[in-house]
Amino acid sequence: MMRLLVLFTLLFFSCEKNKTTEQPTPTAYRTTKSVSYNTINVDVVIDKPALYQVDVLLLFHGTVMYDSNIMTAANTTLDKFKGILERNDMMIVSVAYPQENVLFGDNIVQGEAALLWLKNKASQELGITVKKVFLGGHSQGGYMVTRLNTMHQTNGVIANAPGPLNLVYRCQLEENGQIQPGAVCTKLKNTYGTTTSNPNAYFQRSLLNFTNGFKSDILFVQGLNDTPIQMYSWPTFKQDVLNCKNCKNSQFVEIVGGEHGSLFESITAKSEFNTFINNH
Repeated sequence: MMRLLVLFTLLFFSCEKNKTTEQPTPTAYRTTKSVSYNTINVDVVIDKPALYQVDVLLLFHGTVMYDSNIMTAANTTLDKFKGILERNDMMIVSVAYPQENVLFGDNIVQGEAALLWLKNKASQELGITVKKVFLGGHSQGGYMVTRLNTMHQTNGVIANAPGPLNLVYRCQLEENGQIQPGAVCTKLKNTYGTTTSNPNAYFQRSLLNFTNGFKSDILFVQGLNDTPIQMYSWPTFKQDVLNCKNCKNSQFVEIVGGEHGSLFESITAKSEFNTFINNH
């Protein structure tokens, strides 16, 4: 009798132990979270599938005038990329990086913090395993991911219509009254003076200054019917990237007749986007 009682007790505790170690069924969710890395804070929108192990697409939105709009921009960008992504097993994280009260380019610190949080802290904080990490960005978001590709290695980068390519040219047009003045160039002028008096300060923040040292393969998508300002410097940017000797592979998909949002509008661009991710 005593022997049976001991056996029953061992079986009971064994079953209880198995119950406590079983993982609950993973759930899908979409949430907003404030994340930080090295004391730099930034908000992100997280769209997670019902999986514990995920590849991740980290996204960056385009230009907005006011920071009150960046959360909307982050959600819109997430929806646009999710709409063309053929995989449903990837977690998507969209970064609501600031723009209104910072000098253009200085918000790279928030972009870097989001990337480093994803690579080093997200698994523990979210209770998942982050596997591959891809970067994706549209317009100024394309600028962000291209710059980040000179700083940190990932599994691949996608940049749609990245820019501004040439702040010297763009801001000079504003100074000459050829186009309406904007916040980006006005802040640069207040800090550095005009493009004539200090062109190097403008060039250092242009994407034309970040065409070397890509640490991961990168896919550029550009509609050839984009704005004249974008297309003025696009051939130079493309050639500078192709001439890079210390870069990983760079791929260009140019859409004839395509406009600024070609990645989300062109069947060819969407196909190349998915092929790029699936091959990396």
